[in-house]
Amino acid sequence: MANEARTVEVRPDSYSYVFNPYREAVARVNPGDRVTIHTNDAFESRIQSTEDLPSRALATAKFLNPQTGPVYVEGAEPGDTLAIRIESIEPTRNFAVSALIPYFGGLTSTPFTRTLQEPLPEKVWVWHLSEDGRSLTNEDLGVEVDWDPFMGTLAVAPDLEAITALAPGPFGGNMDVPDVRPGNTVYLPVWNEGALVYTGDCHARQGQGELCGVALEITSKVTVVFEVIKGQTIEWPRIESESAIMVVGSARPMEDAARIANTELVLWLEEEHGFDRWDAYQLLTQAGGLYVGNMVDTTYSLVASIDKKYLPGS
Repeated sequence: MANEARTVEVRPDSYSYVFNPYREAVARVNPGDRVTIHTNDAFESRIQSTEDLPSRALATAKFLNPQTGPVYVEGAEPGDTLAIRIESIEPTRNFAVSALIPYFGGLTSTPFTRTLQEPLPEKVWVWHLSEDGRSLTNEDLGVEVDWDPFMGTLAVAPDLEAITALAPGPFGGNMDVPDVRPGNTVYLPVWNEGALVYTGDCHARQGQGELCGVALEITSKVTVVFEVIKGQTIEWPRIESESAIMVVGSARPMEDAARIANTELVLWLEEEHGFDRWDAYQLLTQAGGLYVGNMVDTTYSLVASIDKKYLPGS
């Protein structure tokens, strides 16, 4: 007899700063359980106002991008695929923050792209969530934007090694991809018993590319449902929405991320949707989508997609 689905709430008393296959699970859940996971923001909630400049607010931080996890999913084994259906993301405070951080971002010198350029000035923006929860406003900019949340970081533990929570990769991780959002399902490869899921770094919204490196960072609780696809192995994260299928590739240079994402999408179309490989290549050439999730992390994440209307039987 199958286990009856439960509602499980995960409130961490500590965080992980790496995607770690050796950390003790903070919760054990069954496939089909509705799991609500509380997450901190990328700054450990140390930035609360425009006066909290990163050099001071983060001076004693152990690291950045704290993760809740791992969550152990019963029945998940190496070689399986974990499906994560994202049901909701709810804010747990009424504001989000963004900031300029010296030597970090898409339009400045960084540790990976060194020049003699002076660092950008530190600056913090606070965006206030409306009472109805539908928009955020920043008074300095005089701009209102829609509440459009997603999980900046969603990962399974990699095989053997612990990897920084700032990194994206085949395990998912810090992809900063807006399609990791409510209503969509994310598929990740499994390397460890229980899959060992980590999440955090929720964003109230973000433009494509996450240009300055800091989205609208917010604390939240996310509700997901896990399913285990037995004996099916994938190489890179996949996403399915109501209207499209997508693959995330992460690499530097950026064109290699694009190649990963598109190659994996061609193979998905070939293996599961009945396309000849070269016909799939042609279809993506004429009708495929491609956008930049982030251009600021340890590796860049790009998302290749195809509308479901092009799939057989749609």
